[in-house]
Amino acid sequence: MPLISFTDKGLYCAQGNFYIDPWQPVDKAVITHAHSDHARPGSQAYLCHHHTLPLLQLRLGQGHYQAVEWNEKVYFNEVTVSLHPAGHIIGSSQIRVEYKGEVWVVSGDYKTEADGFSGDFEPISCNTFISESTFGLPIYNWKPQQEIYHDIQNWIRTNEVANKTSVLIGYSLGKAQRLLKAVEEVTGSIYVHGAIWNVHETLTQAGWKLPAVQRITPDMPKETFKSSVVIAPPSADGSPWMRRFSPHSTGICSGWMQVRGNQRRRNADAGFALSDHADWNGLLKAVKATGAEKVFITHGFQSAFSRYLNEIGIDAHEVKTEFGTEDEESQLTN
Repeated sequence: MPLISFTDKGLYCAQGNFYIDPWQPVDKAVITHAHSDHARPGSQAYLCHHHTLPLLQLRLGQGHYQAVEWNEKVYFNEVTVSLHPAGHIIGSSQIRVEYKGEVWVVSGDYKTEADGFSGDFEPISCNTFISESTFGLPIYNWKPQQEIYHDIQNWIRTNEVANKTSVLIGYSLGKAQRLLKAVEEVTGSIYVHGAIWNVHETLTQAGWKLPAVQRITPDMPKETFKSSVVIAPPSADGSPWMRRFSPHSTGICSGWMQVRGNQRRRNADAGFALSDHADWNGLLKAVKATGAEKVFITHGFQSAFSRYLNEIGIDAHEVKTEFGTEDEESQLTN
């Protein structure tokens, strides 16, 4: 029996009787991070990193939660479980599962460049590695974060000269916090959508030091936003909610913006390939660093990435899951 099985409820460890990021309610759920495609409501008990705890409570409500530090060992029967930095978003973790000397690692979503928030991705030696491949094609090759920040800042300055509001589109958990760090260097007037405000409040109450923002409310006059910066989730893009910022320029912040056609298709004025996922080289680096004899690819460009791994001598297999289906970043392809 494999240490982790792929079932209709999610990734299941029979020896420890728990699931990792289940997409149906279960008794025991170990959660990699708080994005909605990995953390779903209804389970009896949740185990997560302590930075993820307030975010789970925000998104799933009250429940039975156990929060641990990275590298802290938890025991399910004879199975040892520990959480390790994934670098994807705040609190995001890889799940290390060990039983009788065999080690599997479930990476969840991850990126290998440190962003100053999410913890530095930690390669973990294992027999079997379960990896995403959201951007598992060679075309996806990110510029350094600081370089992208400079591009965003210069774009904002250009909009200010033209008396335009700069509207940045990014996922409310993960992307928005990184954008705040980029934006605070060029303006003190930062306004945010309610969905981003809710996450912002949760994180600041948990002790995170984030730039000051103002929540956008219906009673704010249009003049309030002139030459300012607005951060909004993808769901707001193209909606009537955006009209209050006119004249404005829209910049979409997503790894999908690496392909110029996506920017045109979204009618965006600018596209910034700022992603919370590893690029092609990051994925390869992560997989090789584990030394795993077998790799399972869960979501993204599974066919291309797993085929390449097999070509270079790494035993790789595609697995169908429900990950990636509710992440607002992935919806930018729709």
